[in-house]
Amino acid sequence: MSLLRDLFGHVGRTVTAYAGDKALMLAAVSAASNVIVADGEVAGQEFDVALQGLRADPVLMKGYDALMLETELYAGIARARTRLGRAENLRHVAAVATRPAHQRENVFLIAADVADQDGISNIEASALGAIAAALGVDGVGLLRANPIRRLLE
Repeated sequence: MSLLRDLFGHVGRTVTAYAGDKALMLAAVSAASNVIVADGEVAGQEFDVALQGLRADPVLMKGYDALMLETELYAGIARARTRLGRAENLRHVAAVATRPAHQRENVFLIAADVADQDGISNIEASALGAIAAALGVDGVGLLRANPIRRLLE
């Protein structure tokens, strides 16, 4: 029985990956957007790093093309310009809190890469802390395990 359940679970995840995992995509886009807007300015380099991170995620890469991800990232950034929008973005992030650890960690690391363009500022560290809490991941541990310029502490 367990083998059959595992098989159906694997098939379901594969189908979801190819059909587009909207919850995971919205979580990653929303996390990146909150970090991009955290310091008050939207830098082109941060946007490019966010798109690169989104396209590097194996599940998102299978389900979404670059234009779709770019469109969703613009929408996430537009939301993040207000407190209400940032809260909505965090709800999108929290929606994947029950997912496997590697998916939640990938969402966090995409946001961390965006934050680490010129070192992680205090305001970006605060945004990353909220994202880590919403995802239920150890943000500090992930940053220590993955090389970046400056650690969130």
